Amino acid sequence: MKTIIRNCKLGLLVLLTVSFSGCSKFLDVVPDGVATLDNAFSNRNNAEKFLFTCFNMMPNQNAAFDYPGNIGSDEIWWDIDYAAMNGWSGPQIAQGNQNITNPFQNFWDGGNGGKSLWIGIRDCNIFLENISKVRDISEYERERWISEVRFVKAYLHYFLFQLYGPIPIIDKNLPVNVDPAAVRVYRDPVDKVTDFIVNTLDESMTNLPDIIDDPAKEMGRPTKVAAAALKAKVLVWAASPLLNGNPDYANITDKQGTKLFPASVDPNKWSRALTAVKSAIALAEENGHKLYDYKNPLFNIADEIAMNFTLRGVVTERATQNPEIIFAPTTSANTFQNYCTPNFYNAQVLTVQEVSAPMKIAEQYYTDHGVPIDEDPSWDYANRFKTQRNADATHKYYIAAGETTAKLNYKREARFYAHLGFDRGLYDVQSQTGVTTATVKNRAGEAMAAVFSAQHIQTGYYIKKLVSFRSSITGSAPSAYNYTIPVIRLSDLYLLHAEALNEVKNAPDNEVYQWIDKIRERAGLEGVVESWNKYSSVPGKPTTKEGMREIIKHERMIELAFEGQRAFDLRRWKDAMKYLNQPIEGWNFQGRDLSYYSLTTYFQKRNYTYKDYLWPLNQSSIIKNSSLMQNPGW
Repeated sequence: MKTIIRNCKLGLLVLLTVSFSGCSKFLDVVPDGVATLDNAFSNRNNAEKFLFTCFNMMPNQNAAFDYPGNIGSDEIWWDIDYAAMNGWSGPQIAQGNQNITNPFQNFWDGGNGGKSLWIGIRDCNIFLENISKVRDISEYERERWISEVRFVKAYLHYFLFQLYGPIPIIDKNLPVNVDPAAVRVYRDPVDKVTDFIVNTLDESMTNLPDIIDDPAKEMGRPTKVAAAALKAKVLVWAASPLLNGNPDYANITDKQGTKLFPASVDPNKWSRALTAVKSAIALAEENGHKLYDYKNPLFNIADEIAMNFTLRGVVTERATQNPEIIFAPTTSANTFQNYCTPNFYNAQVLTVQEVSAPMKIAEQYYTDHGVPIDEDPSWDYANRFKTQRNADATHKYYIAAGETTAKLNYKREARFYAHLGFDRGLYDVQSQTGVTTATVKNRAGEAMAAVFSAQHIQTGYYIKKLVSFRSSITGSAPSAYNYTIPVIRLSDLYLLHAEALNEVKNAPDNEVYQWIDKIRERAGLEGVVESWNKYSSVPGKPTTKEGMREIIKHERMIELAFEGQRAFDLRRWKDAMKYLNQPIEGWNFQGRDLSYYSLTTYFQKRNYTYKDYLWPLNQSSIIKNSSLMQNPGW
């Protein structure tokens, strides 16, 4: 009988870092109370525990400070005056402190806010190699579990691929008595990694269910639609500028002389991605996925508030109530949600109002005409940082009557008001009898201002989008409505469809526009062509490939804001240096009265360079495995 001690020598642990501090890390990921691998697969219950062990190795998108798409990029800022937070992984990365001696959010070896995804891949392989031993299980369930674990295995490879570029493909664990030379594996070329992940997803689709039949018990488990959607995202990643003929990587070879990156752009990769995106959308819609639309059968509410709940509900509604969600884990966003919530409560609460959106994120949302604020001649761009009193009913659902706030907060699209909370803005949630509305008051000395140095938002913009409209904003403490941030939703696929079409075609046309227009229509905006023709100073932008590419990027940054996607998009587009080196600005949180509305810089420059597009490996891992090579620039 193989014991855990013996299996601690399994090849995957050795082949990438050679040492994982003995057996302790392996003990952390086997099912509780299971002493041997034979026991782990001796019956259905133990095998199911091991199955969930594989699921639990997926990175947690709901972790505000330890997920690469959240704090650490440029979309979400934290209370930098809270000393304890500054040492966490996300803030360290955001301040430009990533390194090779002890990398932050280390998903290769584990540590500093990351966990070793290679352990998760190893566990997936163990499961696939041993699930045939289980006898008290139906063949349907066995085959489904195999497909689910293949999905997880593909996802973990994909996540590593996004962070590190070329990675070793680990399709099988090495035997205990393998030759030591065999464990010193090399990184595989980008195209080979892409094909492996795609093929694994294709295999997983064979026995995945079309839909989840028992949502109460099985939400968070993958379906055929989820596998098809992930395949589409993998192929879009491989087709994008970061890895498709990037001149920065064109001449990089490993120690065997193998080229790890494609030297030239291959337009066929966009065609392949387009086919996958089309297939994923068709499968999703065939199985009932559609854009979320808030409905309340109990009482009537204003259209503007219903729109607000729709645009927040796309993320904060549970998958049982939201047909837009294609795949979401079972982890909870409650802690993240509380960090985003203003302190509406009649007591001093430590867990709220700690993260916020920088000024540039507030500026990225469109005007109420559906075009960028610097392209709309009717919008007062030059005076956006000045103030204005809300003296009429135009903004009655967005800004408190008779109150003064920045001109930046007037005449904006519905997603601006749904995604962001701001001083003198209205904040709505659904109660049992109707709608509860509060006014945000964030100037120095007021209820939601800096009551002490370690509890305040700096920039002046709360992230309302991640606070469920079903959560309470009354009482002595937050009562968060439990949900999980989706990994993939239908809007993401629609925008990827528009992007892939635009890259494949010589010039954009109605086929490209329709996929963005579906999302814009839900947000109360006219279509792309109509909006730019009527309201933009650059009316021809949607008619050119380059102009439409810019519009698609902008639309993704708005629609998917705060969902952990922007950081990855900026990297695959090779736009991260443009955005992440911009200063972090906001209102003067120490200002009283209207002195609050003084533009203040809170962080000057991160010094993000080309090396940061791919994350570093720990230098000690490279020393231990001489076949590995460090990523460019590190």
